[in-house]
Amino acid sequence: MKLLLRYYVYKLTMNKGSVDMLPETIQQKVDQYRGFYTRLKNELKWKVADPKQFMAIASMYVVKGKSLQLQHYIDLSDYIKNQVGMFSTLKSSQRFTIAAMLDTRYKNPQDTFHEFLDVYDQLVQGGFTRGAFTYIAASAMLSNESSRNHKEMIRRSVEIYQGMKKKHLFLTSSGDVPLAVLLAETSESVDDLMHEIENFYTTLAQQGFKKGNDLQFLSHILSIDKTLDADTLIERCISVKEICESAGIKVKAMHYPIIGLLALFERPENEIKVIYEVVKQLNADKLFKWHKDINVMLAVNLVISEKLTDSRLVETGIYTTIETIIQAQQAAMLAVIASTSAVTTTSS
Repeated sequence: MKLLLRYYVYKLTMNKGSVDMLPETIQQKVDQYRGFYTRLKNELKWKVADPKQFMAIASMYVVKGKSLQLQHYIDLSDYIKNQVGMFSTLKSSQRFTIAAMLDTRYKNPQDTFHEFLDVYDQLVQGGFTRGAFTYIAASAMLSNESSRNHKEMIRRSVEIYQGMKKKHLFLTSSGDVPLAVLLAETSESVDDLMHEIENFYTTLAQQGFKKGNDLQFLSHILSIDKTLDADTLIERCISVKEICESAGIKVKAMHYPIIGLLALFERPENEIKVIYEVVKQLNADKLFKWHKDINVMLAVNLVISEKLTDSRLVETGIYTTIETIIQAQQAAMLAVIASTSAVTTTSS
């Protein structure tokens, strides 16, 4: 494994200065993403303060393979604003993110929105605080096809979240609520799950990963996967980090979750090479050059989403895991944006 890794590091290092053409399907996704972003920004720039939100929304449509019908999308966003109370964060620009989530996942998004609000209220009644992160958690719970009912899922989500706080009190915040909901899909006991998460956290910290909320998030993501054993996932995470850095991708702690996604693939170097080219293209674009950290996250989601069209992958258990982790990635990105964006006024 180490000899193989050194070989790919050498190859990527030798090639990183060259300009490679992207596969046609990936280039189409990048072009579509840029087009969606431009249309959103031109239409909504006075209503959304942070352009990173347009980036996230545009990527949601591309990842799901959905066309952006702009007027339909704006009408749905306005509908959401008119259906919630005065003090709801959905009066702010967050309604545009939720509208995109509903529009890309459901045939009847307006009808589904009321089910979404009901799940949100159940999460609040279950013990989670009101706000942006619980809305993101509600969207995650709504989209999961679990045999458990919402009441049982919420009970388990709260138990997992409390387990997170018990292990890492100062690292766990409301931003971890969406992931607690995603982890509630797993079948193992909460105690076993917490032990597994802690094993990932401490082992990766010993291997040079920086301790903190991002490493905790990576540990949570790895715990979603049940197709690979822990040692294999840890070894792949270490390899992916080294290959990314050798390919020219500067890996920051905030990028740890994408390492968890790439670690699911037996030969991630193939995806990393394409991801590097997408990152270069986005970083050189005047629309996106000031958002290099988000560009890395989006490039991974755009490239990996193409794998979900592979019929061989659909037939394996890893398909569902990848879909879930892409959803976790999106939740993480939305959490970053929600915590840093200026909230627009309710009159916007």
